[in-house]
Amino acid sequence: MKTINLTDVGAIRNELAKYKKGKKLDIRQFNQAARLAWLGRIVLSPLDPEDGDTKSWLLYVQRPEGLAEHVLVVDEDLYQFIHILDAEQGAHLAAILEQGVRERAAALEELSRRDFYFEKYFERD
Repeated sequence: MKTINLTDVGAIRNELAKYKKGKKLDIRQFNQAARLAWLGRIVLSPLDPEDGDTKSWLLYVQRPEGLAEHVLVVDEDLYQFIHILDAEQGAHLAAILEQGVRERAAALEELSRRDFYFEKYFERD
């Protein structure tokens, strides 16, 4: 755990500035988080919604379930922490999360209207 001397006001300001900016995930981890975002397995929240200057995001990654758990390879250190992302990567993950929800919802709507019986037992002209 990192410690900061409370009497060093400059160090406190520097650490706060680092948290406000957030940190980028490397390419491999971003792709892993993006795959899980598309599946709806992440939780994103603005770091400080009341501060207009703070654009970074809090990211929590949930383990995939079912078939995705066996297919996707995800670093263990993505699961163990709440990450503070910079504004750009956080916004991109939010867009991927939204896209995944829309695409999965559209597939479910199409599935609910699909008639398997007629497809299998009647030929189309």
